[in-house]
Amino acid sequence: MNDELRQKVRENAKYLRNVRPIDPDEIAEYIDSQPHPGVVRQTLREEAASLGLVERDDATFVPVEEGSVAPTFRGVEAFPPEYGRALENLLVERFGPDWQTGESGDRLREAIRRLKEDYFRNNPVEYDETAALGYAIYHLPDNYAVVQYVLHELAEAGLVGRHLRILDVGAGVGGPALGIADYLPEDALVEYDAVEPSDAAADVFDRLVAETGRNVHPQLRRETAEEFELEDGREYDLILFANVLNELDDPEAVVRRYLDFLADDGAVLAIEPADRETSIGLRRVERAVAGDARAAAVFSPTLRLWSDERPTDRGWSFDVQPDLDVPAFQRKLDEAGGASGEFVNADVQFSYSILRPDGRRKAEFTASTDDVAKMAQMERHVTERIDLVAVKLSHSLAEGDRNPLFKVSDGSESEDHFAVLTRETSLNADLASADYGDLLAFEQVLVLWNDDEDAYNLVVDEETVVDRIPV
Repeated sequence: MNDELRQKVRENAKYLRNVRPIDPDEIAEYIDSQPHPGVVRQTLREEAASLGLVERDDATFVPVEEGSVAPTFRGVEAFPPEYGRALENLLVERFGPDWQTGESGDRLREAIRRLKEDYFRNNPVEYDETAALGYAIYHLPDNYAVVQYVLHELAEAGLVGRHLRILDVGAGVGGPALGIADYLPEDALVEYDAVEPSDAAADVFDRLVAETGRNVHPQLRRETAEEFELEDGREYDLILFANVLNELDDPEAVVRRYLDFLADDGAVLAIEPADRETSIGLRRVERAVAGDARAAAVFSPTLRLWSDERPTDRGWSFDVQPDLDVPAFQRKLDEAGGASGEFVNADVQFSYSILRPDGRRKAEFTASTDDVAKMAQMERHVTERIDLVAVKLSHSLAEGDRNPLFKVSDGSESEDHFAVLTRETSLNADLASADYGDLLAFEQVLVLWNDDEDAYNLVVDEETVVDRIPV
């Protein structure tokens, strides 16, 4: 396709977009050289993002609707089988139809073991072809699910537009890209730029993301997060760091740098595994960036409820969502290795932070000492009953038959605070039923110090009232 023909297609599309749906057959008739409609259709697909067009089921093109996405998300039950088949096709191409058995199965299982060990020890991770495919087998499903739960936080607040420019830093093998594509409606327009330095991981990304909808337009840059440079003043609505900050030498500097690439009303989505080291590392980055008022504020989940305070506790908190159905490719690899369960990963547990330069927060709430106590001053209230406002930052952490225990925060604490439900009543039931990240008001909660854990226990009993605060 020559530049002149491309320009003619664009000119006709710009005119027709204000009149009626753009039909490639019609445009072909308007151009003197009479190009084949298939050539026009392909050109429109290539130019759709810059023209603000989405392709419909009838192969015509229309302007993307303005406004925000109306979320219909109800959680993720399973990794889509069409993506699973695409991954298995890659495995068959590389290792043959019995990829899960013999030497190839042993190599994939060993690659997964190595990856898990490196993550546990916070070692640098190197991806050759086998390691990239092993990572895809083990982590594609949970990465696919996790990003949808995080994106839903913004969509619920009406902050996800129907025309999105997304930058995925450290895109890996494509799990988050697949998840975002499936979360959004088919008639949303997505310009998806990805940065991934590993050729092996990038090759998997390219193959899998090709399976997404016709209105997702991916572009992959094979370079490091530090090397990436923004071109032509482009700004992004979302910048995603999924399971990558823990691998960077200076993650705080990288996030600050990428904030310059973000639209004023955009958001950074930072996601890490739920384990202690990576979760605390994420909070360390969040606190460094959010500590600079000129950079960004925390939209969720770790809200700062006091305008003059910042948390300095260890910051370990994570969300837990329902397990996924075990995908066929994980089951095959696991069963061929003895069915130990070692190569099945259906858990959906993660830490995340959403940062916004416009200062907007999920709950626009500021506490006052006229009404409630401050966690930064909790030593004054030991053995007393107090009123308190806090964000719920865990599911129950109690083991066995012990009383349900939940991490809570008001953004001022220097020690961990846990709400302990010793007796549930209709007046305090919101503590157990509230979702991760919900804002709660406590009345008459008993404050105790726990020497064993170096933490405050907030005892919720029959005298305590707990209510969700609407946002």
